[in-house]
Amino acid sequence: MVRIRLRRVGQKGQAVYRIVAADQRAKRDGRYIEILGHYNPRTQPETVEFAEERMLYWLSNGAQPSDSMNMILRKTGTLERYARLQKGESMEALVAEAAAKKEAAGPINPKTRFMAPLKKESAN
Repeated sequence: MVRIRLRRVGQKGQAVYRIVAADQRAKRDGRYIEILGHYNPRTQPETVEFAEERMLYWLSNGAQPSDSMNMILRKTGTLERYARLQKGESMEALVAEAAAKKEAAGPINPKTRFMAPLKKESAN
């Protein structure tokens, strides 16, 4: 079964995630089928960017979101749009609605909420 889940990237203590479609048996940071977007919990507010059309495609083909992705998709309204897609609305209209909502949200501050971990100085 295909799962839509987060794949951790970034440095130690500075987690950033890719949103991927992967086989459920693959490791967290292992093989994936397709990169759908990215998620950065360190910005204020959290940055979530993904291809809405591809997300709806994978959901309509039976992919199951993980628990964390389920919360993210609920916040962005994608699960609501997916329910409307199942009822018969066109994909183009739903993708255009998502793009308009993203534009209306405004810019995201690139500054992070958390400081980078301090590097330990070596004792010579």
